[in-house]
Amino acid sequence: MVEHVAGRPLVAGRGSRNEATRRHNLSTLLSLVHHGNGVSRAALTRTTGLNRSTIGLLVADLAAAGLVRESAAATGSVGRPSPIVVPDPDVVAVAINPDVDAVVVGIVGLGGVVHATSRVETDAIPGIEDVVRIARAEVRDLTAGHSWRIVGAGVAVPGLVRAREGSVARAPHLLWSGEAVAGPLEEALEVPVAVDNDANAALVAETLFGAARGRRDVIYLNGSVSGIGGSVLTDGTVVRGADGFAGELGHTLVKPGGEHCHCGRSGCLETEVNLQRLESAAGAGGIDHAHLTASLSSGSEALAAEVDHQIDTLALATGSFVSIFNPEAVVLGGFLSALQARRPERFAQALAGAVFEPLGERLEVMRAELGDELLMVGAAELAFSGLLADPLAAS
Repeated sequence: MVEHVAGRPLVAGRGSRNEATRRHNLSTLLSLVHHGNGVSRAALTRTTGLNRSTIGLLVADLAAAGLVRESAAATGSVGRPSPIVVPDPDVVAVAINPDVDAVVVGIVGLGGVVHATSRVETDAIPGIEDVVRIARAEVRDLTAGHSWRIVGAGVAVPGLVRAREGSVARAPHLLWSGEAVAGPLEEALEVPVAVDNDANAALVAETLFGAARGRRDVIYLNGSVSGIGGSVLTDGTVVRGADGFAGELGHTLVKPGGEHCHCGRSGCLETEVNLQRLESAAGAGGIDHAHLTASLSSGSEALAAEVDHQIDTLALATGSFVSIFNPEAVVLGGFLSALQARRPERFAQALAGAVFEPLGERLEVMRAELGDELLMVGAAELAFSGLLADPLAAS
């Protein structure tokens, strides 16, 4: 199984002229091409610090392995045209995201390109056997008639994940505890499998391909039917903690003595800020999830009061996170982005009052950009980690 490289920075570093570090240089080039979805040879030379002849040899190695292709440079540029190195479109990963009512399976190419997805709804909360069965069937159907080369699979799970072991310690919403995930899927799909928390996967996706692209210090918060997930990027590395469980920001205490949470405590952020409370406040009319921001703007007085409460609570918690981690940006996904968009001035004012003042001066609050493709891109990045770390060996 793929060992997720904990502590490995997301952004490729500079190259090295030492022949003993050829693998590092190949990793650096493939990562730059993948994350940029195409980079000119001239840009690779500038970014890595390697000379043009070395870049040429490395690109040739990657092309011979079927990982990149070269296309003609754009016309009209000044100076000698520089070929564009692009990911080979046939290299793909399987992305899998189990949730309480469905399993989503996708095929994602290098460059973060989502080729195909399938959402299979389930009558009950899916167990690992259901996920394996659905993933096997959907991968077979999605890849039929294509020449794609699958290099691995990634699984984004809403729960506490032991990434190195490929297992889930606890996923309360899925009713999973101590479940091996990578092993059964590897046997079914016959490719290496990597597993991580869904918020970690989403943070990686938004940092590499979305709203926080190029940032090195980011807090990601997502709201869904499963609760609030969180993840933190510090100096380009996902914060994991001693057991790999860091970032459970949805279980930050915001209201002592508040509602009971499935984690066993009371007054967690996700008990005060959640979709179920919004739907309850909306009454008989419910909420249009497809147009959530508009729906939150046109509801009853009870819904407006609940929206304000959740905005204030989210800002209070976010202020604490900012004071602890001092990020460049906070990225909001899922219904949290709709909440913030409903009353941006109220959120900004409440956040300013909750942050230790100097830490919020350069802070940007932004909405996640990748939409429905977010977890597909994030899960695929897990699958690509082995290839990016050692391109020739993994390919």
